Amino acid sequence: MIFVSGGTGMVGSHLLLSLCKKQQPVVALNRPGADFSLVRKVFSLYGKDDAALFERIKWVEGDLMDYFSLETALDQVDEIYHCAALVSFQPGDKLTMLRYNVEGTANLVNAALSKGIKKFCHISSIAAIGRTDNTAPIDEQTQWKSSGRNSTYAISKYGAEREVWRGIAEGLPAVIISPSIILGPGNWNKGSAELITLVWKGLPYYTTGVNGYVDVRDVVAVMELLMEKEYFGERYIVSSENISYQQFFTWIAELLGKKPPSINVSPFMGEIAWRLFAVQGLFKRKKPAITRETARTSNRAYAYSSKKLTDTTGFRFMPVKQSLTDICTFFLEEKKQPKP
Repeated sequence: MIFVSGGTGMVGSHLLLSLCKKQQPVVALNRPGADFSLVRKVFSLYGKDDAALFERIKWVEGDLMDYFSLETALDQVDEIYHCAALVSFQPGDKLTMLRYNVEGTANLVNAALSKGIKKFCHISSIAAIGRTDNTAPIDEQTQWKSSGRNSTYAISKYGAEREVWRGIAEGLPAVIISPSIILGPGNWNKGSAELITLVWKGLPYYTTGVNGYVDVRDVVAVMELLMEKEYFGERYIVSSENISYQQFFTWIAELLGKKPPSINVSPFMGEIAWRLFAVQGLFKRKKPAITRETARTSNRAYAYSSKKLTDTTGFRFMPVKQSLTDICTFFLEEKKQPKP
């Protein structure tokens, strides 16, 4: 039996679809009051017969913060894919995110050790890898450095990853993957999919930063490959290409038939913007669209190397342009459908 945490998210839902298509027995953790709409949506996107596969999933109610619910959920489980994590760059979410991502992972690792789990895959993030002091690509050998430039999300994922390494030291057969920005269809008002909506509404601005991107289907394929080949005790960066934000948003605009961004937002302008949005958020009682962390990250250039993964497995990534083409096609098709 295969256990999946975070099954209602973009990565988890795509993983569940892949496992169900292979007729694997799957149990997925859902928190009380979980919303399954994204999972059902993903199961309807790629094939007309896939929607029925949703019924193959055995959902068990539990919470990563409740160790005993995890022990119960892991009955008869042999393999674990840990996809669950809180992602936020809002200042008010810091403590909750740190606690959930680190302690939740620790609980799952402890339960896995207690149950004698045979295979464990943890989705970390490139955010949990250190930064180089030059323009050299970041790889698995890059060391984490404590710095004010690290986001709270990065710190939480680094802490979570340390819990998995601790589990490995205690005998857990685990592999860690560190994806870059994961691209895929889903909730168009959340996560990376929200970037499509931003361009659709009109995005005249761009920043000078660079980042890595990877399609969600590639992330799932790599997870399954590493588990099948049992590459345990290792960490792999999972990133297709390093693309400038200007090029990235220009591609999306072209695919959506929108005007590409043409106004460069300097770091100084970004510093002003996040402060204005913070004040606006106070008056409107809403979380600001731009925060200090997102503003500063958007003007930094980070390049990532997946050479270790490709050399070890021979895996070939989907080009980012193809990934965006598929995602924008899904978005436009959905726009054509009448609203209920």
